Amino acid sequence: MAFTDKDLQVMDSIINRYPRKRSAIMPLLHYAQSRDGFITSDGIETIAKKLDLETAEVSAVATFYTQYKRKPVGEYHVGVCTNTLCAVMGGDEIFAGLKDHLGIENDGVTADGKVSLEHIECNAACDFAPVVMANWEFYDNQTVQSAKDLVDSMRAGKPKAPTRGPDVLQNWKETSAVLAGINDGHANEGVQAGAPTLLGLNISKKGARG
Repeated sequence: MAFTDKDLQVMDSIINRYPRKRSAIMPLLHYAQSRDGFITSDGIETIAKKLDLETAEVSAVATFYTQYKRKPVGEYHVGVCTNTLCAVMGGDEIFAGLKDHLGIENDGVTADGKVSLEHIECNAACDFAPVVMANWEFYDNQTVQSAKDLVDSMRAGKPKAPTRGPDVLQNWKETSAVLAGINDGHANEGVQAGAPTLLGLNISKKGARG
């Protein structure tokens, strides 16, 4: 799908946030992904022209960071942390359970296009292990059954709200637009830092008060 004049205006507004144009490369990639659902060759070429870069430079960024996808993913992209702590706490079982439940493998997409699945590395949320993410929003302290219930809610068109952060789960394209810096109005919703995250801080404050 060709970039419209409105798309190009949005891209210009993103570029204008930065003193150096090339600094806009990552939000522009997120914006391109919000249009098509993944990074297309046309998206890379358009960004390269906007930033006066070679297409290889833009492609290098798009292929280095795993948040950028070079092929379509589901409306809800589910990532299961299988790094050490989450794996020990049940992440491996969750990932295996979801593959069987959805009938897809790693990087697969369900036939209805609703859900895609990926095993991912540490999400810096070890205090809530095992963690599942959907469109980069957190679902904490998951079990095999709760993860199955989560993806079923997505396929039914009524996704469960994230454990922390916004009160609603946006779809993949909407989330990509947020990552491009486009405000969706949900930034201040929900719990930002849960009790396990704040435990050490609270203990230190009590110690300081004596």
